[in-house]
Amino acid sequence: MTDLNERIVITGIGLTAPNGNTLQEFRKNLLNGVSGVQDFETRYMGKVHAGVCDFDELKYQKKKERRRGTRVGSVAIYCSQEAIADAGIDLEAIDRSKVGVYLGVTEHGNVETENEVYNISQYGYDTKFWSHHHNPRTVSNNPAGEVTLNMKITGPHYTIGAACAAGNMGVIQGLQMLRLGEVDLALAGGVSESIHTFGIFASFKSEGALAEHADPTKASRPFDKNRNGIVCSEGGAVYTLERLSDAQKRGAKIYGEIVGYAINSDAVDFILPDPGRQAQCIRMALDRAGLKPNDIDILNAHATATQMGDIQETKAIREVFGENSKTRINNTKSFIGHTMGAAGTLELSGNLPAFDDLMVHPTINLDDLDPDCALNNLVANKPEKLPSVDYIMNNSFGMFGINSVLIVRSASASGLQ
Repeated sequence: MTDLNERIVITGIGLTAPNGNTLQEFRKNLLNGVSGVQDFETRYMGKVHAGVCDFDELKYQKKKERRRGTRVGSVAIYCSQEAIADAGIDLEAIDRSKVGVYLGVTEHGNVETENEVYNISQYGYDTKFWSHHHNPRTVSNNPAGEVTLNMKITGPHYTIGAACAAGNMGVIQGLQMLRLGEVDLALAGGVSESIHTFGIFASFKSEGALAEHADPTKASRPFDKNRNGIVCSEGGAVYTLERLSDAQKRGAKIYGEIVGYAINSDAVDFILPDPGRQAQCIRMALDRAGLKPNDIDILNAHATATQMGDIQETKAIREVFGENSKTRINNTKSFIGHTMGAAGTLELSGNLPAFDDLMVHPTINLDDLDPDCALNNLVANKPEKLPSVDYIMNNSFGMFGINSVLIVRSASASGLQ
């Protein structure tokens, strides 16, 4: 049954981040200022800075399954299994044909193709050494498809390619499919294996946008005057999404209700963002939620620590929130780098516990604020406690000007506690 006003809630969260493999560990490290960025050796380039995850790949997969699949498939399986377990759902007891898997990705296939080209280079480029697993490893739906195989889910699955806005887009897709009645349960979010392709590092370096610092934990510096680029990272976050009525029927715990979302495009440039269109996307999400800017308690900024990207988003935030907003602004990339397709969902996850502990995690490495990035109530270097937290907003923007915004309301503010 289609109900475009159906209330959709988050009942489970599974994640792996460079500084945590559970929501509890991730949150603790965000509040304690613990970075997940380290030095990382990559082919042809040597040492770079990266956010590297250390989750147990074999917790939900056998060695043979892992060898046949991909790193990002393993990330997706781990996060999806953790999300279902966190939600307290027994897959054996539900109709798995009514479960959908919707995962955002920045790109897919580069890692596997680079690996195969390198492998055959060791044999005079003889293609008989090219893996027969290459095609299923590189099809765009691979991460979501690996989840369905692992969890025996027979409902729809696909990935959403939306650059660095993709994590939010996965959640939006899951919400929409629940409202359309296409599924009864959605596993939705974003995943990334980006650090395992040297190409992403080489390309950002060619653009002059790859972070460098003597201390890798200080390399990701959004809004800081001395920022010099992106730290590439891997990771994933998947939510269990349900209709509120279904969640209440089974007595599920509820992390929050998705009350606002928006997607739009800049139509301006391959890379340089348009603050006017970003501001429009934020306003569209607020309008859908029936909120004013001052209703938002925490805004998690997208800022990636590039020179112009941070300035353009600052302009957008200033345009919408003005100079007198009570909204606290923070940034998670300062801890973990840029997890690409996972960024939106992973960064939102790190803020959702604020509904209970009322703490705003800071933006770390903000030692010398760039005046062009000065924002009212930017939480820097140490956490801040608020009297209440009812609404959290997440910005996620990507190449080709794809913009996405999510707004989540606390269970108490939704009248669910």
